Amino acid sequence: MGEHGELADFVVVANRLPVDLERFPDGTQRWKHSPGGLVSALEPFLRSRKGAWVGWPGVADVEVDEFSDGGMRLCPVTLTSTDMRDYYEGFSNATLWPLYHDVVARPIFDRSWWDRYVRVNQRFAEVSAKIAAEAAVVWIQDYQLQLVPEMLRELRPDLRIGFFLHIPFPPTELFMQLPWRAEIVRGLLGADLVGFHRPGGAQNFLWLARRLVGLEPSRGAVGVRSRPGVVQVGDRPVRVGAFPISIDANGLDTLARSKDVIARAKEIRADLGNPKRILLGVDRLDYTKGIDLRLLALQELLAERRILPSEVAMLQLATPSRERVEHYQKMRGDIEQLVSRINGEFAKVGQPVVHYLHQSVNRKELAAFFSAADVMVVTPLRDGMNLVCKEYVACRHDLGGTLLLSEFAGAAAELTSAFQVNPHDLDGVKNALYSALTIDPAEGRRRMRALRRQVLTHDVDRWARSFLEALGTETA
Repeated sequence: MGEHGELADFVVVANRLPVDLERFPDGTQRWKHSPGGLVSALEPFLRSRKGAWVGWPGVADVEVDEFSDGGMRLCPVTLTSTDMRDYYEGFSNATLWPLYHDVVARPIFDRSWWDRYVRVNQRFAEVSAKIAAEAAVVWIQDYQLQLVPEMLRELRPDLRIGFFLHIPFPPTELFMQLPWRAEIVRGLLGADLVGFHRPGGAQNFLWLARRLVGLEPSRGAVGVRSRPGVVQVGDRPVRVGAFPISIDANGLDTLARSKDVIARAKEIRADLGNPKRILLGVDRLDYTKGIDLRLLALQELLAERRILPSEVAMLQLATPSRERVEHYQKMRGDIEQLVSRINGEFAKVGQPVVHYLHQSVNRKELAAFFSAADVMVVTPLRDGMNLVCKEYVACRHDLGGTLLLSEFAGAAAELTSAFQVNPHDLDGVKNALYSALTIDPAEGRRRMRALRRQVLTHDVDRWARSFLEALGTETA
């Protein structure tokens, strides 16, 4: 592909570019690699194929020219502050996000947000149409761009179009609340292959295609990876399947074995006062993640003296997220209050029970956190997949560590050797937490070995490959 102006045979379209534009007060700007899971997932594919990535550069109201980054062509889509407010913070994150996550918060249905969502999706479709070569493969990502498949097909019927949803797809009863439900389903049906994490999401979508668009989907259950369902759209078959996403498991495994990470993990344990047991939570600060719930479970275990404050420390890393949305500001306040309450009640001077960090840490530091933690606590109320639990497992080459996992994370279907909990059941979480803290080491190793087998075999490369194979592309 090489220089600008040439057309790309493989195009990824996502809300964000894999790099963020950083602007400094003195007016200078520079690019920095953004840490998203999707980025690390697709980068190797794009680099090996010399593909192009279409996305927003992370700053509003900035026109940026197309540029190359290590053989990958980056095509920025400009978003204005109004786009950001209505398409991104509004329709994507205050309408679709809560609706798709079991209405954990109430979705807002605002017509001006929807109009803006349509306009921005059209812009993404136009940029993609312009840079894709004849019969190129275009892979559209996630809930912000659900209208792009149909819009792009109208502009470029020659393309092979795939769409993958990285968040859960909701039960049909919830999806039916959306005033623009038929438009979204039609938008997705513009793809040749629509992918979800779990067969349940694919099944829900097939039902909606029949109910809302009057199409007749294939009978029979959808299987993972191998058996997609099919909907006939005119003379065009649309396949609908389940492709559980994963991580660069071998990369993390290697990182966790490095001298630096092993030494840093020891240091973290020492910094925490070498407690008997370290609990770890790593989440984006989001109301779907169930952070408050695990803190309440810990608080009750301490209050009941089933565990002693001198023997346990919890490290909760909450990465900043959507700081401008009011919901998130309130949630941050609530969590910080809960942390203070636990420390106020159970800490000694110089020895807090909960260490709370509201900041981002790099991959190496994260691997050290994972390596140091005896119990990883992952308790989302609903999560499409949740990659943190897989990252933890990939870092535990020592077979140490125990995973506590919500059954409402997509990963629960694969990680069956974890302690699985219903995050709405405080007693259940509390008892599972106690079991994880007091597990017999041999039993812990047996569970971790099984988890590692799953995570190291089904890595992100296999995920992308299986999706591209199902899309029927030569690129796979």
